[in-house]
Amino acid sequence: MSQARAVITGMGAITSLGCSPQRLWDGLLAGRSGVRRITQFDPNDFPCQIAGEVTDFDPSDYMEKKSARRMPRSSQFAMAATLQAIQDAGLPETMPEPERTGVVFGTAIAGIEQFDIGVQIMRKEGYRRVNPFIMPSGIPNLPAFLISKEFRCLGPNTTITTACATGTQAIGEASELIRSRRADIVLTGGTESVIHDFAIGGFCAMRALPTSYNDHPERASRPFDADREGFVFSEGSGVLVVEELEHALSRGARIYAEVIGHASSGDGYHIAAPDPEARGPARTMRWALEDAGISVDAVDYINAHGTSTSLNDLTETTAIKSLFGERAYQIPISSTKSMIGHAMGAAGALEAIACTFTIQHGIIHPTINYENPDPECDLDYVPNQPREAKIDIALSNSFGLGGQNACLVLRKYIG
Repeated sequence: MSQARAVITGMGAITSLGCSPQRLWDGLLAGRSGVRRITQFDPNDFPCQIAGEVTDFDPSDYMEKKSARRMPRSSQFAMAATLQAIQDAGLPETMPEPERTGVVFGTAIAGIEQFDIGVQIMRKEGYRRVNPFIMPSGIPNLPAFLISKEFRCLGPNTTITTACATGTQAIGEASELIRSRRADIVLTGGTESVIHDFAIGGFCAMRALPTSYNDHPERASRPFDADREGFVFSEGSGVLVVEELEHALSRGARIYAEVIGHASSGDGYHIAAPDPEARGPARTMRWALEDAGISVDAVDYINAHGTSTSLNDLTETTAIKSLFGERAYQIPISSTKSMIGHAMGAAGALEAIACTFTIQHGIIHPTINYENPDPECDLDYVPNQPREAKIDIALSNSFGLGGQNACLVLRKYIG
């Protein structure tokens, strides 16, 4: 049986730039930062006091208040973005063919705050005071369960937890279910919401967050810039409806783009530091292109992992040069994280949405705060201003803690 084609027919987004895909895209094109001073707890005792918080989210816009109270913020985000994506795809909220509808969803650490609450109560008041729902509310597969239950998705169900590569890998695995004809529709993406004292404190202890921009948070995320200090922690959710092409056409669905390739790999090098020779990221991009059946010359744009950390930005630049050779200097590259920060498990899904809009509209969003070029990061990072360009094929990179690498290849839909 021939391989099926996987297309994107719906999108949903909850971000620090706004709570819809269009608001995200408008903010990216405007070069607007969603990074601000933390309000979810008092950050005064921390060297980094900023994050990409979602400030205009009301769960009651998407679900009953009783249901919202029973789930962590990360799951609220996931449910809201999924509802947006389903509506955008023109699908009913109860899937018409439940056993042919799958869920591939992910998170890096969302839900961990529920465990923290439970531990604190138990140690202070004893286990009898612990809410019996506290453990289920913190498990990584809670968003996938809730999506499956609410929208009646009874086909393949998988949770991806590969740190910062989660969202990208989830979409890749979702496309594989379509290509192998194990599902007609897959709801896929990622979510994260852990702007809490222990998370910020932990990354501060790793010296991974910026500390010089507390008074100017919008300038803190500066991928590939010589003055970058670290990634900006953020939150949000991105969801895509990935659908088998003939199924989408049969119901007259709008098609945004096609998923034509993906790959993942491990560095096997260090839990936090990337391999300086960038072998894992380069290998992952190469495998993704091979999976898509295209050459390096076909790539028109790269949405970078672009975290704004010293090592990661240099390593990604090295990987791109290693794979693309001299052509690396001709490919426009930009970092969505320069504006929304790093939403961990949701990052790759939100960046896939940005890539989809880039392909659809022929405009590349900028990498903001690129002011002082790093001589070792010397590629075309589309600095500070959007750029019109014909983009038929886009590559989206995600590289995470634990040496987790994932890459997605998207193409303009051709009938």
